[in-house]
Amino acid sequence: MTAGSRALSFDVAAAQYAASRPAYPAALFDDLEESTGSRLAGARVADVGAGTGIATALLRERGAEVVAVEPGGAMAGEFRRALPDVPVVRGDGNALPLADASCDLVTYAQSWQWTDPGRARPEALRVLRPHGALAIWWNTTAFDVPWIRAQHARIAQHCGVEPRPAVRPPDGEAVRLAGLTGLRVTRRQLRWSRTVSLDVHLANLGSRSAFLVLGEDGRRAFLADERVRLGRMFPGEEVEETYVVDLLVARHP
Repeated sequence: MTAGSRALSFDVAAAQYAASRPAYPAALFDDLEESTGSRLAGARVADVGAGTGIATALLRERGAEVVAVEPGGAMAGEFRRALPDVPVVRGDGNALPLADASCDLVTYAQSWQWTDPGRARPEALRVLRPHGALAIWWNTTAFDVPWIRAQHARIAQHCGVEPRPAVRPPDGEAVRLAGLTGLRVTRRQLRWSRTVSLDVHLANLGSRSAFLVLGEDGRRAFLADERVRLGRMFPGEEVEETYVVDLLVARHP
């Protein structure tokens, strides 16, 4: 299974993705402004791999002028329904359909891992204006929460994927792994949580690419077992999901 096919797997669950995926805390955008040294208000931003518009909507709330780039047809359709007045163009981070020096900020929320950094990095730098910035971030697993750590291990085993390391890499290693070596990079990590119904939590799990490539039967079997297990742990059927946003902001050297 290639990274490209996994990236496009979200199209089969676009509405589910839009309804269940977590957003990002307001403090992330405070950190983004501090790291770039620029306000988002009035900034020209390209949100790449925009999906259903989760990050795009929050950038717009800060006053940014956003253009979205999204490869998936169904995901772009959900985006247009949620944000009908925001332009969304079909494309991906490896070959941005944007003009040279046209953006103050290029963002990848939960999407940098679907690119080839050797191609995506020069593309992002190409479309940035002088003094612009490239920002990538992810909601990552809070491994210090025991039930979340155990669930992550179950998911990895069921889906036949390698579990992520429980310890986040140090700053230099994170920069190297992201393919940003040689740029001036600022890293911030921000912990936050949300409380959702058990149904929303399970829908969130089921919208992950590792499940989507399994097919319906593989998803259904795991999620049925997980509903029973979590129902015992959370008898009120409200689940607190905890995340650590990992933010990397890169500037020209």
